[in-house]
Order: sequence, then structure tokens, then C-alpha cells
Amino acid sequence: MPETIETKTSSRVSLSGLSLIQKISAGYAAMALFTAAALVFSSYNIYRSTNITRSIASNELPVISALIELRTSLLSQESFAGKYAILKDPAFIDLFHQRQAEALASLDLLGKGKPTADLKQLNGLYLAYQKAAEDLFAGHTGSTAPMRSSALKLLNAVDASYLKRKDMLKLVLSRADEQQKQTIWWTVAISCTGFLLAIGVAPFVTYRTFGAIRELQSATHRIAAGDFDYNPKIPSGDEISELARDFTRMAARLKVLEQMSLDASPLTRLPGNFAIERVLEERLQSGEPFAFCYADLDNFKPYGDHYGYAKGSELLRLTGDLIQAAMKEHGGSEGFVGHVGGDDFVMVIPVDRISSLCEAVIRDFNAEVLNHYSPEDLGRGGIEGCDRYGVQRFFPVITISIAVIICGRDQYSSAVDIARAAAKVKDSAKEKPGSKYLIGTPDKVTA
Repeated sequence: MPETIETKTSSRVSLSGLSLIQKISAGYAAMALFTAAALVFSSYNIYRSTNITRSIASNELPVISALIELRTSLLSQESFAGKYAILKDPAFIDLFHQRQAEALASLDLLGKGKPTADLKQLNGLYLAYQKAAEDLFAGHTGSTAPMRSSALKLLNAVDASYLKRKDMLKLVLSRADEQQKQTIWWTVAISCTGFLLAIGVAPFVTYRTFGAIRELQSATHRIAAGDFDYNPKIPSGDEISELARDFTRMAARLKVLEQMSLDASPLTRLPGNFAIERVLEERLQSGEPFAFCYADLDNFKPYGDHYGYAKGSELLRLTGDLIQAAMKEHGGSEGFVGHVGGDDFVMVIPVDRISSLCEAVIRDFNAEVLNHYSPEDLGRGGIEGCDRYGVQRFFPVITISIAVIICGRDQYSSAVDIARAAAKVKDSAKEKPGSKYLIGTPDKVTA
């Protein structure tokens, strides 16, 4: 029987003149060829996608960031110039020039790229705005109308340029998405062709490449839809994982830019009420307990009335800086700092970080605030001024009161509930002298 089979096999030749072993070898060779072609095609397109992502990270994102910084600086300059027109306090001119330097730095960064009509227009409008502001400061004109008109034109130009860049970024992402779809289709087509020629040999590398590209396609859709926290889970060690890391870094930067463009304070540059509310809602949804710290400066209004708006603004800015510094050192990676407005700040931290963070904030603030009083006022231990009812009385050196609320989904259902509870605890804290922090609820407060 074996001899018969061997005889038939050796004598059987296909119409093309190939023996059975040659056909099998040709099938495996074809499978290897198509698999190699699929890998080369996929690798080439992944390389192109990586270049696109790097181009976005090195070219588009710095421009968008510079435009956001320029807009923030312009709003601050407009605010300080308007206050100078009313109060005639030279301190506002210095504050204006500080923000002016930041705006010029942003324009300089924009100018490092290819010259564009938008950049030329921004430079021209900013020169006109500078001249209008200097005319106001020099007393050549008593009206703020020319300066406000120039500022409005400049802000409109900045917004138009920002939207244009944003649309360009969306277009690039859309093209990358289309390229990835084509890569997936052709990779599957080539691999299946090779697979059909030699059924039984699993193209492991092709399957892995297909899965990684599909994950990157999903990441592109998620990031374009605003899910900047999405992380494509791709094993490290090759070009695909490098592209995944580029996607993650790009998403993190876009998230930062989005937060900066919301309601950040122009004075402290800390996130404002909208961002604070979003953070609280996210923490409540997670179900994990956390601490909400509401910090308020005691006797700040009389200080501002006594020393002036500029000194008060400087103290608020430095307070925000020291709270941020304390958060970096003691708050952990999940810490958050926000500026409600005025002399009110908030901190969101893990429960086990309460003591170390609050004590650091109090210690640093008590040391810093002494630098903002005259020697005479420090010798007296405070200043004379009018309270909110118009009564003249003595106000001690500014202190800081921190109301701490332990939060969880079981205790509070919304950010509004947390804010109300913290306000009540803050009222209890402000009744006690000196800088302090109190932990509790509106019904029960403990030091």
C-alpha cells in the first residue's frame, strides 16, 4: 500500500509542471511573502502616523498653547488698564507691563514658525493696542475707548487664529484616522490572501499588528471626542507602543490646554469654579472618600482698603503659589487646587493628607504674610480700618482659616452640597482667632 501511494505521488504533476511538494512549498512561500508584505505595509503606515503625531506635538500644540497664553495676558492687561483709568494708581501700570512682557513672549513664540498673514495681523494689532495703552498712561487721552476698541480687535483676531488652528488640528486627526482605516483594510486583505494560500498557518504577527492598529483607531476617536484620559493599552517594545505613548502625551497636553481655556483666574492662574465643580463631581462618581478643604483669608478686605488693590492682588497671587507648592509636596498625585475668587481657595486631597497639607499651608502663609505689612503695623500687631458695617476698629494681621469636609457619595450627592457644608464649617472656623484648620460637618466641627 505505501509503495502504491509513493508511486502515484511521484508521478502526479499539476498542469503547471509543479509537484505536490513544490505546490506546498509555494503556498507557504506565498503565505510568508504576503505576511511580510502586510507587515511592511503596516509598519510603513504606523511610521507615517507616528510622524503625524510628532508633528502635532512639536508644531501645532505649541502654537495653540501660545495663543491661549496670549489671550490670557491680553485679558489681564485690559483689566489693569481699565482699573488704572478709574483709580489712577501707577501700580496698575507695572502690572500691565508685566502681562505685556508675557504677551510679547507669546508673540515671539508664534513668530518662530513660518510667517503667516495671521501672525502679521496679530503683531500689527498688538502694536496699535500698545500705543493706545501708552497714550492712556501718559495722559494724552482721558478716554479708554481707543484702547478698548484696539483690544476688541486684537482679541477677535486671537480667537479667530485659535479656532483656525483648532480646525487644522481636527483635520490632521481626521486624515490620520482615514489613513489608519485604510491600513487596517489593506493589512487584513493582504494577510487573508496569504492565509488562504496556506490554511493552517496562523499569522501571529499580523494579528497582533491588526489589534494594535484597531486600538489606535479607537484612541483617535476617543481623543477627538474629548476623552483625553483614554490610554490605549498596547504592549511596549515596538513602534506601535511608541505611537501609543505619543497619543497619550498629546491627549494629556490637550487636556491641559482645555482646562487653561476655561475659567482660570487671570491673577493666580488656578482653575476656577467650573473646573472645581467638575473635579468634585468626578470624585463623587468614583465613590472613593476624599477631603474638600475651603481656605479663606481672615481680615483681607481691611488689608486691601489700607494698602491698596495692587498689594492685595500680590498677596492673593502669592497665597495661590504657596498653596500650589504645599500641594505638590504634601497633597499627592491626586491633589487639586482651585481659586473660587477673591480670597477663597479650595483644595481636594486624599483623606490621609489632611494634616500634613493644612499644616504646611498655615505655616507657609503665616511666614509669608509678615512680609506684606509695614514694620509699624507689625509692631502694633495689625491695622486700623472700617469693618463691613462702617465701624472703625482694629484688625489683627491676616490669618488663614481652612474648613475641611470629608466627602463621599454617601454623605453628599453633588458639588453644591459640598460647597454649602464647607461654607458652614468655614463660618465656625472664622470664629476662632489665628490661622487654623477645622475638620467636620455643619453640625460637628473638630480641630
